[in-house]
Amino acid sequence: MKQILKNISPFNSRTEMPKALFVIKKILAFFLCYIAGLFIAEGIVIILHLLLGKNMFEGEMFDAKTITLITYYGYIVVAGVTIIYWKLIEKKPLSEMGITKHFGSYFIGAGIGVFLLFISVVAIVFTGAIEFYGIFENIDWLMIFLLIGGFIIQGATEEILCRGIVLHALKEKTSLWIAVTVSTIVFILPHGPALFEGEIVYGMIGVSNLIFISIIFSMLTIQCKSVWAACGLHSFWNAILYSVMGLNLSGSNETVTAVLNMQSLGCNIWNGGAYGIEASIITGVVLFAAAVFICYLNKKKNR
Repeated sequence: MKQILKNISPFNSRTEMPKALFVIKKILAFFLCYIAGLFIAEGIVIILHLLLGKNMFEGEMFDAKTITLITYYGYIVVAGVTIIYWKLIEKKPLSEMGITKHFGSYFIGAGIGVFLLFISVVAIVFTGAIEFYGIFENIDWLMIFLLIGGFIIQGATEEILCRGIVLHALKEKTSLWIAVTVSTIVFILPHGPALFEGEIVYGMIGVSNLIFISIIFSMLTIQCKSVWAACGLHSFWNAILYSVMGLNLSGSNETVTAVLNMQSLGCNIWNGGAYGIEASIITGVVLFAAAVFICYLNKKKNR
């Protein structure tokens, strides 16, 4: 038992162990970096409030826009913890977690993300489940650009964790599909509470959609031999959905600013209800088709 605990401990760089133990080790490493990063970031936020004369424990908070920016930019702490862990504990170069010098694939991923999002939203608009009312007159462009910067950090951080710490490490020790499956599981888990706040049907559709998009992220990472394409897709899907279209992102209650005036009409399987289009069955069809296509390309390339 003592040897097993030593093997699965995320505080060492051991790799010589049964595959099952190695999988557990990488899952623990994911949660170590994720939870430690969030804990440190939360502490920094509390200190910032106190330094500026606001007592969070008595309900004194920054305004909604500032809190939103702090939330997304705070992911840089999680990214920092993850990179430090990889360098000091894993003792490996960043290139082995997919952070390479070949940054160009980031823009390919961003383009794919915008395309998939556009197809999904347009299809939902045609069902009448989302209404497009035009463009807002008074747009807070500074806030839009700041939000996009925050989403660039947030999306990249999640991909460095799921596709870097987990997928890249596991694919060297296990089969590709075990690596993809495990990275998908750890990707879904943090979304669980928001997914199942409402009716279970939206939670089930949302989980399916997360599986499809995670497969896309993983296959892009494998195809491009880096995490950059997945980072671009993840970040710009979130940024355009929230900051440009003004639609609900992963169960967020409301957007703080947007370019387009779009509103979901009612709660149904077409618009994803309170969780947003990421729990939409139409989005699921689009993502499923994209996942099948990219898996086909990967299989064809291997042949």
